[in-house]
Amino acid sequence: MEVTPRLLRLATAREITPDADPPTHQQQTILLCAFIGHHLLMRYWWVNQKQTYGHEVPGGYLWSPKRKSNGHRNPFYEYMREVAPGDVVFSFADGGVKAIGLIASHAYEAPKPHEFGQVGAYWEQIGWRVDVRFHELPAALRPSEHMAQLAPLLPQRYAPLQANGHGLQSIYLTLLPESFALALADLIGRPAHSIIQGRRIADAPAKPVGQGLIEWEEHQMAELQASTELAETTKQAVIQARRGQGLFKQRVMEIEIRCRLTGVDRVEHLRASHCKPWRDASNSERLDGENGLLLTPDADHLFDRGFLSFEDSGKVLISPVAHRPSLKRMGLDPDGFAATSAFSSGQRVYLEYHRANVFLQARLST
Repeated sequence: MEVTPRLLRLATAREITPDADPPTHQQQTILLCAFIGHHLLMRYWWVNQKQTYGHEVPGGYLWSPKRKSNGHRNPFYEYMREVAPGDVVFSFADGGVKAIGLIASHAYEAPKPHEFGQVGAYWEQIGWRVDVRFHELPAALRPSEHMAQLAPLLPQRYAPLQANGHGLQSIYLTLLPESFALALADLIGRPAHSIIQGRRIADAPAKPVGQGLIEWEEHQMAELQASTELAETTKQAVIQARRGQGLFKQRVMEIEIRCRLTGVDRVEHLRASHCKPWRDASNSERLDGENGLLLTPDADHLFDRGFLSFEDSGKVLISPVAHRPSLKRMGLDPDGFAATSAFSSGQRVYLEYHRANVFLQARLST
């Protein structure tokens, strides 16, 4: 990374009085090294919120459908799968950048928020949700007033703005080039620099991460327990399947004999993990042995949250947002996974669902 004056300004921006002594050369070096270490891991995003600004910014989240109404993929929804904690998002609404947020979670499946409608959450409309700690700016920045500076920095593909600085209604979330994001930060000034450095995150109210997923699964469990259509034994089997135990695990063990990632084959150390998640599946799918893999608890977590998946051939897929040092600390070296045996035709159907709807990697057309 080139150490430009702009990076130095960002690294040394401080909430100090204008007449305070500037940092010494040594202090600048220390601040710059710390900033670059954080900066190299950070990506910048742009979200067009317009109608949803009043819900998403106060609520501390982004939400999008998984696909267009016609069932086709949308790159601006697909990008939700690749945001990561620590990334920065610029919120655009009513012709201006009105807030900046620090991403607090990876994407996870969640129903359409109830704030978007008149009554209750849309439990049948499942999309991607990302938790964000937003900070509203003292004054909105109108890009249309600065296009002489910003237009040359717009990406050629999936640009967030028209050449005149007006928003594009078709775009929800898109990735920003670093040069464009830093130019925005310079135009906004100290509030943007402070947020990007993480100094203003403490100002945002703390919210539990993954709350949408928790509420959804609790809703499903309550519906299941209240159901009078299932025999009590079947109901208990479906409940146990959520934890990867009981009848579901027995059925998976008829197909799988060990964890495909670690080789562990002691049944007491293994969970039956759903390829099509319990939260997405019908009751019959929740108990189908071909909808499961035997995985150790850490591997089960990574698979369930979409940090890894499998090709039909048995090759392990690692999400671009998986934190590789953490995987290594779990004893799961992402560079050392060997291809496992191929899957059955029944397993392949469920794995395709996992890759298309759970795995955290955007599917963008080339």
